[in-house]
Amino acid sequence: MNKKIILTLTALFVSFTSIYAQTGGKESRVATTAAPFLTLGVGAKGAALGNANSVYVSGAEALFWNPAGISIENKGNSFGSTFISVNQYFVDVDIYGTGIVIPVGKKGGQSIGIGLNYVDYGRMDVRTVEMQEGTGATFGAHDLSLGLTYAQNLTDDFHFGTSVKLVQQKIYDMVAEAVAIDMGFLLKTDYLNGLVIGASITNFGRDMTMSGINTETYVDLDTQSEGNNDGIIGNVKLDNWELPLSFKFGMMVPAIKRKNLEWLLLTEMQQTNDNQLNLDSGTELSYVSNTVKFHVRAGYKDLFLGNNVDSHFTYGTGFTLKTSNGIAIGVDFAQVPFDYLGQTSIIDVKLYY
Repeated sequence: MNKKIILTLTALFVSFTSIYAQTGGKESRVATTAAPFLTLGVGAKGAALGNANSVYVSGAEALFWNPAGISIENKGNSFGSTFISVNQYFVDVDIYGTGIVIPVGKKGGQSIGIGLNYVDYGRMDVRTVEMQEGTGATFGAHDLSLGLTYAQNLTDDFHFGTSVKLVQQKIYDMVAEAVAIDMGFLLKTDYLNGLVIGASITNFGRDMTMSGINTETYVDLDTQSEGNNDGIIGNVKLDNWELPLSFKFGMMVPAIKRKNLEWLLLTEMQQTNDNQLNLDSGTELSYVSNTVKFHVRAGYKDLFLGNNVDSHFTYGTGFTLKTSNGIAIGVDFAQVPFDYLGQTSIIDVKLYY
């Protein structure tokens, strides 16, 4: 078992070294990857914590942050869960996330899950050079990630998980698809009231390339000859775009851990292949009873990116209610204020069983 842990940590360290070698000490590669929606995060809790959520996550929500988290008990000996998130983003963009996790091992140490992340850009008018006010037709655009996740406890305190997901971007009649892999681990310790250490590598996969009818064109293979076929259909070759490969390493420290009160401090380092090393931090203050948990959260994201991003502070609340039959229901809410683009609101509903 110790060999599995060592191999897991070694694989994640090699992955981080590879990502850092691509970006460390070089000019910024911002806007050089496809599917940037994969780096936004899914869910109100993670957003309220400034995206420092990869090391403090469990249940179906973990499908979008750290796959190892789906093998962690939820709200008292419960491994099954369902998660739904709605994010009212700016400029009429909506982001949806949903997932389900079920235990498959006899002792609850193994779990599988399915997660869907969908970004809807709405309908837009088709415009041409001749009809700049619109042709009367409309088109849509969306981003999608659909993944299958498996996780298990390698020991009582060490959790490992991996996901395989289909990533798709579509606009009008053009589409790009790729298959990607996520991996992560969580390690619980007895130090500092229960320090938790975690890491994840996400979006490891092949490049994406747009294709569709808009790349088709008629080709005349021999313009110097008459009578040949000048209507052969060819395709314009488009550039390949890398996925936003990301490595996160973080920790969660319970600063206060009493019967009815918990205060957690979280911080995560993040390195992506299209940006510089970054830091996200968050905190959560919780009132805890046998039937109710109430949370107040705040975070500060993208510390090292400074003015290169439009939003840093985040905040939110949440509560979990445990019913008499052992089922727990949770609701989370978050606000992410943008300097130029206004407020964005996120609400989640969770079910543990």
